[in-house]
Amino acid sequence: MDSLTQIVLGAAIAAAIAPPQHRRAALLVGAALGTLPDLDVLPVNLLTSDPVERMTWHRSLSHSLLVLPFVAWAIWAWFRGRGGRVAQAPRRWFWAIALALTTHPLLDAFTVYGTQLLWPLPFRPVMWSSVFIIDPLYTIWLLLACVIAWCWRERPIVQPALLAGLALSTAYLGASLWAKQQVEHEAERALAAHNLENAPRFSVPMPFNILLWRVVAMTPEGFVEGERSLVADSGPMHLREYPSDVQALAQVFDYPSVQRLNWFNRGFMKAQEREGRLVLSDLRMGAEPDYSFRFAVARREGDAWQEMPPEQLQWPWQASRRLGAMWKRIWNAPVNEADVAGAAMERPSVRAAVGEKAGAEGAGGDSAVGATGGR
Repeated sequence: MDSLTQIVLGAAIAAAIAPPQHRRAALLVGAALGTLPDLDVLPVNLLTSDPVERMTWHRSLSHSLLVLPFVAWAIWAWFRGRGGRVAQAPRRWFWAIALALTTHPLLDAFTVYGTQLLWPLPFRPVMWSSVFIIDPLYTIWLLLACVIAWCWRERPIVQPALLAGLALSTAYLGASLWAKQQVEHEAERALAAHNLENAPRFSVPMPFNILLWRVVAMTPEGFVEGERSLVADSGPMHLREYPSDVQALAQVFDYPSVQRLNWFNRGFMKAQEREGRLVLSDLRMGAEPDYSFRFAVARREGDAWQEMPPEQLQWPWQASRRLGAMWKRIWNAPVNEADVAGAAMERPSVRAAVGEKAGAEGAGGDSAVGATGGR
């Protein structure tokens, strides 16, 4: 999640646990601890210039539930040894410090980026993907609670306000999981209609809300993308088909950078040639044709590809200009459903090929590269 959200989450938790007379200090400590795990970008950026390593090392060691409890204990022990507030209420301060730290990666796991909760164990990053990285309706309750706690400190109104803020934000996460379940149900029906029921897929909310969702499923020729508004849509979800250079992806699949990306994003990536280079786009963050993370991993040399140091690419994209259309889409179903569905999905040859390949590869996000022809 964004830094402001992590700051107010840590601050609200610490202030709710610490003694009332320590409340302002707890707000400051919780805010610092709430953002501390994200400072891993500083050493990573100093240690490597490889953009793939920078992306995939973020949210690893500093976000691990196997590491942070020990960090919390060390911080608590150091402050207790110095006397002061922590020594006056050691038990309360231990839990204030520990929970301010460990809730950070748990909240991050609700986004689609991926959080390595069990680092250094070799499990894929967790991506529950039920909230967008910035969601005001999650953050606002925590922010209000922190403002009340700072202004009124030890007054009786503060503790109920902190607990209410934490309860409302947690309830919002629960609502996001419920919304995701509804979208997944509709996505399963739509994909089954195109023989894609076994295709690797993911769903993720569109920016700043949990009412409009995006669904992506991998196919032998690329991927399909659909949207679902929980407010406006009542009929079947319509899918648009997009190509990916699956042959080129198969040729470079053994490159270390491609292997690392595949492990990190579960194979949800699009391959395309651009200016003589093979570019891999992470399909989880963005929407066709605009994606937040694109990496050039190979150069074309004749009919073959030559490995190159990964390079993160930036080129003009229109995502920010789509916010108005996205807001309208939340409240309105597509006007012309035939256009949204895309004529390509009506080709029997495509449906047959997708069904045959998806059935052979099996279900689950871990086989996404297999469904794209990467293995």
